[in-house]
Amino acid sequence: MLLFVVLQIIQVVFPILPGGISCLAGVLLYGPWIGFVCNYIGICIGSMAAFGIARNLGRSVFEKMFSGKQIHRYEEWTKKDGKFAKLFAAAIFFPIAPDDLLCYLAGTTAMTWRQFICIILLGKPFSIAVYSLGLTKLFQLIFPPA
Repeated sequence: MLLFVVLQIIQVVFPILPGGISCLAGVLLYGPWIGFVCNYIGICIGSMAAFGIARNLGRSVFEKMFSGKQIHRYEEWTKKDGKFAKLFAAAIFFPIAPDDLLCYLAGTTAMTWRQFICIILLGKPFSIAVYSLGLTKLFQLIFPPA
């Protein structure tokens, strides 16, 4: 289990696979509840690591990891007076946004650690549950149990 949590952390810091795939793996490996907890812990720690990396190393680090088009799309959010935190929180809550990119981007803004952590800890459960349980259902439809 610990290895899976570490893989989830790494998956956020170095986004190679879509997060939904690793969430599905957690549920398939450990069941819906323990899988959810493993996903939540790993993704939250990884999100905090991404924020911290960007906070300490600046934009250049995430400009190497994401396309300019992706960055530009979400960077516009940082230019809306005082609305970045609200837009970020909404994106973290809903499971469609590129959370990894947004965590790095948040690290380059004036958002405080406290604000970031609150948004991640409170916003992540819903999106992880949707990915974990929704993809599990889809997986069961495609590959029905014998």
